[in-house]
Amino acid sequence: MFKDLFSLHGRIALVTGGSRGIGKMIAAGFLAQGAARVYITARKAGPCEATAKELAAEYGGECIALPIDISTMAGIELLAAEIRKREPKLDILVNNAGAAWGADFDEFPENGWDKVINLNLKTPFFLTKALAAPLRAAASADKPAKVINIASIDGIFVNPMETYSYAASKSGLIHLTRRMAVKLIKDHVVVTAIAPGPFKSDMNKAARDNADEVATRVPSGRIGTDEDMAGAAIYLASRAGDYVVGATLAVDGGIVYANPGIKGDGWD
Repeated sequence: MFKDLFSLHGRIALVTGGSRGIGKMIAAGFLAQGAARVYITARKAGPCEATAKELAAEYGGECIALPIDISTMAGIELLAAEIRKREPKLDILVNNAGAAWGADFDEFPENGWDKVINLNLKTPFFLTKALAAPLRAAASADKPAKVINIASIDGIFVNPMETYSYAASKSGLIHLTRRMAVKLIKDHVVVTAIAPGPFKSDMNKAARDNADEVATRVPSGRIGTDEDMAGAAIYLASRAGDYVVGATLAVDGGIVYANPGIKGDGWD
């Protein structure tokens, strides 16, 4: 009954923003659990291709780089076309590519709003829509396809940092996850989200460069590891997570739900 509960053997996955940070952690985890092919995207071809080679060599399976900028509708359609050309079925889509912008309220620029909202909120919706056919083709009652949106704990509580468009986009993505789940579960496509706390990444420079200091504000006493992020994604992507529909899983060491004190700044 419980054999291969967390296995991803033979599955096909796409992880956007997969060349580094949280996306790379998730792609590595999928390959380690037996995924047949994991496609990763990034804007820059060099890092994307280097990561694909590194992960394939370390974990086996195929890791294929598709360096495409998906911040525009043209890029979204190009990526979807490349996937559809290669794969009649897509088992797992991880909408991870994202951006952030910080500025004082009175100075916050329109381009700092549009860039972040478009990539963090618009792209996950339209990419999922563009890949709905291969997701539905892979899905069945016994083995649902999965869409995992990478949100943030900044979409759950108010971070004192002035990242207005980022917070709005991640909060919106959490609710969009629920709305998409209502629609797609009828086709046996399960939509969920992960809300990370502090993990080492280029976006979260505080956790990357000052892990010990950030850890003092985390109830668990540490920042997140590659295994923490990969484990959450593997759970949701595998048979183990088939009955988790529309939920957002906070992977944050207790910041949101187990913190008795005042929330600190600079989490994600």
